[in-house]
Amino acid sequence: MRFIPVIALLFGSWLLALPAVATEAQDWLRRLAEAERSQGFQGTFVYERNGSFSTHSVWRRVEGAGVVRERLLQLDGPAQEVLRVDGRAQCVSGSLVDQAADHQEWPARELNTLRLLDSYDPRVIGKSRVAGRAAVVLALSPRDQHRYSVELHLDQESALPLKSLLLNDKGQLLERFQFTRLEVGAVPSEEALQPSASCRPVRVAKATAEVVEAWRSDWLPPGFTLSSVTERRSPASSEQVACLVYDDGLARFSVFIEPLRGVMVEDARSQLGPTAVVSRRLATADGDVMVTVVGEVPLGTAERVALSMRAIAVQAKQ
Repeated sequence: MRFIPVIALLFGSWLLALPAVATEAQDWLRRLAEAERSQGFQGTFVYERNGSFSTHSVWRRVEGAGVVRERLLQLDGPAQEVLRVDGRAQCVSGSLVDQAADHQEWPARELNTLRLLDSYDPRVIGKSRVAGRAAVVLALSPRDQHRYSVELHLDQESALPLKSLLLNDKGQLLERFQFTRLEVGAVPSEEALQPSASCRPVRVAKATAEVVEAWRSDWLPPGFTLSSVTERRSPASSEQVACLVYDDGLARFSVFIEPLRGVMVEDARSQLGPTAVVSRRLATADGDVMVTVVGEVPLGTAERVALSMRAIAVQAKQ
């Protein structure tokens, strides 16, 4: 369900607020926030996960009124493409067509520093050099076992992220995003930002009030709150699937709720790199549903969230 899970380190709305008194790490986050609002660029980066690598081109332009347009194109393997405006997918191609539902399948680390500081400890831990550019290394260390560590290598000149590493509690690498070429300040042409003919529009709708009010979680990891609820058509049927997105100011996970209509499916659990996927069949007064939790959180955390989901109108049967 994922194309380049950590790309949103580049393309989320990085910061919403900063404490009045900033540490050195928060100063770099402040610079990063300003860069995200104002910097256009183009370049090439690699993405690594479970020993598998892919290469991608990116073009990003900040237009009038602060509108951000960006196009991403995978250069090897299956042809996959996405066009985004202000962080929302407008069209996708390749195997993403049946999977993309706005930004939910492109998880964004929309850094909210005031919230982030409750769950992470940000520190400047050194310097590095990436894509021929000097960088400062910023570590975001979790305060509990329900999230991963992030290491950011920020360009000293622009504060844009040149590299990011996602690490588990043992310090093992789960994902790597790293520029091999970055042209800061380069304004991509209109032609470069135009999607190919195979890029198909993404259709997603805000959930109705009934859907928003129909579900709750009896337990969430500390610091995580509900950030959005949408609906989209299931790629496997004509059913509408509710998608609840939770975040802690940095990490996020999605909960998909799909009516089964008598279809027999089994509970499942898996972990691919940092991405946990847990599916659980749940009986409700309106029939069985499949609850699936997907996100960059530890498997045990995703399992506990899946077990905690409840139908609000009528208590789910265990």
